[in-house]
Amino acid sequence: MPDFLDDLLEGLSKTEERYGYPSCPCRMATGIFNVDRDIICPCDYRDTDVQEHGACYCSLYVDDATFESKEMKSIPERRPMERQVRAFGLGFEVPEEKGEQATFVSGLETRRRLFFCKVCGYVTFRDEPPYVCPICRAKQEMFSPIAPYTEMRET
Repeated sequence: MPDFLDDLLEGLSKTEERYGYPSCPCRMATGIFNVDRDIICPCDYRDTDVQEHGACYCSLYVDDATFESKEMKSIPERRPMERQVRAFGLGFEVPEEKGEQATFVSGLETRRRLFFCKVCGYVTFRDEPPYVCPICRAKQEMFSPIAPYTEMRET
């Protein structure tokens, strides 16, 4: 187990060196922050995977029962196929000059919003609030959406 953990942590370190953020070492990242945002560790799929399967996709996060049993199961990929396809470069114009940013050919639609934990103030950007706050362990109902400033001014 320690070697496996070391490999995962090394992968996170390498993606952080490469892209400037620690994306999941078990998934293909693009190096474009807004595209990879859902797989920045801890990824958006972690809470649901741990709740349903006892571990996240890469098994960096596990629940107590999985930790005690030391049995690691295969976790199905939860990341939507359109995001996986984008990670392989489809839907992007690749720059000819090094150092230029790749640009979207088509827009990236998202239902994501900012949510904050009313207990500890943790903020996350995702489709739904997490099942449990990763900081204070408050339940999902303790999260509230944060309205963008433009929405607040219009009301």
